[in-house]
Amino acid sequence: MKLTVHEFLTLDGVMQGPGGPDEDTSDGFTAGGWGVPWFDDETGAIVDTWFARTGAVLLGRTTWEMMRPYWTQVTEEGNRVATVLNTLTKHVVTSSPLTPPWGDSRAITLEDVAKLTEQDGGELQVHGSWQLATALHGAGLVDEYRLIVFPVTVGAGKRLFDADAPPTGFTLVETRPTASGAVYSVLTPAPFATGEFVVTEGGSEAKA
Repeated sequence: MKLTVHEFLTLDGVMQGPGGPDEDTSDGFTAGGWGVPWFDDETGAIVDTWFARTGAVLLGRTTWEMMRPYWTQVTEEGNRVATVLNTLTKHVVTSSPLTPPWGDSRAITLEDVAKLTEQDGGELQVHGSWQLATALHGAGLVDEYRLIVFPVTVGAGKRLFDADAPPTGFTLVETRPTASGAVYSVLTPAPFATGEFVVTEGGSEAKA
């Protein structure tokens, strides 16, 4: 399975609490809901394409607990996100029982993730799940990142690529703006490289 990570980010790289003031207030975070004013039909259509490719979902425990009470109430016909989250297998990295139940939710360890990627069945998709996403990045297990960066900054908060993240290059596969001013990018990891600017015959040029 192709392992893909899907995140909403601020311009300053924060992924914490995009959907509401009370979504994630850990560490005193008070800017929750920052993504809602910029979320338009075009953004929703992008998210819909994500879930059209889902084979199974991979979540951290905190995100699973946050999503469950909301999405179990969304029962409207044709809502792809709700259908996927309520019916497909959700692998949850946790060491404690998953209660109350939510469809086909299975507790796994971080070490189990590599085994899941060896299976067939579409994409294994991470949504939110800050601690899990950063761990997968650090382990080099992510095949593709799908990121929507919203035109807002919030300062302190949980970041997808924090200070402990390994240096990584990326190949841009797709990018486009939305009408609200957000920017959607699809990226695949690439080797990290450095270079320098040098003066040659009185001119400046980049040298890898």
